Amino acid sequence: MGKRGEKMQADVLAVLRRRGGPLSAYEVLGALRERHPKIAPPTIYRALAALTERGRVHRLESMNAFIACQCDRHMQASILSICDDCGTVEESVAPDLLEELSSVAGKSGFRPARHVIEIHGLCASCGAGQVPA
Repeated sequence: MGKRGEKMQADVLAVLRRRGGPLSAYEVLGALRERHPKIAPPTIYRALAALTERGRVHRLESMNAFIACQCDRHMQASILSICDDCGTVEESVAPDLLEELSSVAGKSGFRPARHVIEIHGLCASCGAGQVPA
């Protein structure tokens, strides 16, 4: 990868970290337009793909959005808890759970390549004061 690709990845990662919440690829593009006026969507998608592959960014499949990795274990699968009210995303890692999921799937001969675990609900702030169902 060239210096331009590395620089673009750093810029994309900085945008995601500043935002602190999920952004679509086009929102990242918009945030970088002032600094890179001629930037095109494929450039953003390449940077996001490289960052995702390196574990620095997570793709939120259910939202078609991206978020910067929040933990130090970049190459472990994460559990992403997404608040449906405020949009906050919390990341956690549970290696035993992921091993168990792979084991269960493997019993039928399926070989998992990656895990994407997203849980939608309400964060502690948004759920405070609500009576459980």
